[in-house]
Amino acid sequence: MEEKSKNKNERKVILTGDRPTGKLHLGHYVGSLQRRVELQNSGEFDEINILIADDQALTDNYDNPKKIRDNIIEVALDYLSVGIDPAKSTICIQSALPALHALSFYYLNLVTTQRLSRNPTVKVEMKQKGYSGENENDNEAGLPAGFFTYPVSQAADITAFKATTVPVGEDQLPMIEQTKEIVRRFNQLYQREILLEPEILLPENSSQRRLPGIDGKAKMSKSLGNGIYLSDDEKMVKTKIMSMYTDPSHINIADPGHVEGNMVFTYLDAFSKQEDFADFLPEYQNLEEMKEHYRKGGLGDVKCKKFLLKVMENMLSPIREKRKLWENRISDVYDILYQGTEKAKETTNKTLEEVRDAMRINYFTGNTIIGEWDKWVHGSHEG
Repeated sequence: MEEKSKNKNERKVILTGDRPTGKLHLGHYVGSLQRRVELQNSGEFDEINILIADDQALTDNYDNPKKIRDNIIEVALDYLSVGIDPAKSTICIQSALPALHALSFYYLNLVTTQRLSRNPTVKVEMKQKGYSGENENDNEAGLPAGFFTYPVSQAADITAFKATTVPVGEDQLPMIEQTKEIVRRFNQLYQREILLEPEILLPENSSQRRLPGIDGKAKMSKSLGNGIYLSDDEKMVKTKIMSMYTDPSHINIADPGHVEGNMVFTYLDAFSKQEDFADFLPEYQNLEEMKEHYRKGGLGDVKCKKFLLKVMENMLSPIREKRKLWENRISDVYDILYQGTEKAKETTNKTLEEVRDAMRINYFTGNTIIGEWDKWVHGSHEG
């Protein structure tokens, strides 16, 4: 039994992805993109699949599909610009994989509406979009069923690729737990160990797990407009950093300041490296020395922001340049998406066949209908 389990799980497979509702920002970068590149180049995984989740993006953009179409290329450009290598990672489009739709439909029968309504991630996003549920006259009356059930769609994505590892932010923990529940329910109900329970892989740096927006009020989000995008030019990045929320009580340079809740230091926690101080701010050995000076007083917000700007430009400049190169090769980007999607189609179709076989609804495979009917008829006659 142990040997069988070992063989089943010996392949290490990653599935991750993004909704194409806009260009990707620093929250995406530190939360998953940077880690994807590291994992891709580690040689530790047999497969790395990156899904552009356009179906899920349509759940709250169904009235504007053009927005999704336009941003598929934008997201692909962001992937390639940060170092995703199509020779090592499969980039594919969700809506072009029919198996995902079928699996979603089957899995919907394995969860209840009560369970979905308790999903913390869904509840937070419902609140952000105005679906509070506090009274019958609010926007929840118009909540699309697709949005409500997208955790099930996400489970279909993960299981279709037989993913063993899902690198995401900590806000996605409830979604992974939902997937595990569906996997256990399916395998138990149909008495076949077809689906695998995935494990979540969180960013190693805790400050990167849930990067706040530059306003300090919430997670960096496209909808809230509080993000710095990977494709922002230097002028835009400077404008955003210089307007970043710091410590409102730190009025004068000599005043003691707080680093907790100060977005400049939150971003330095996430992005600065030891060598950045030697290159851009040699008067400090490291970030802790800089923080200590700020706490005591004598270090101004403008100086801190200028240092952060240099740190960010040092990271963003090569990404920006690589993006420009790919922007001049859009037909190649299209080919990468097409080839990756065709490869993913084979993988996900195979899982769908296994699921249907476990459910005994693979009617035209091996004369299943005839065999089951013949067995039932003869069994009844014998009875």
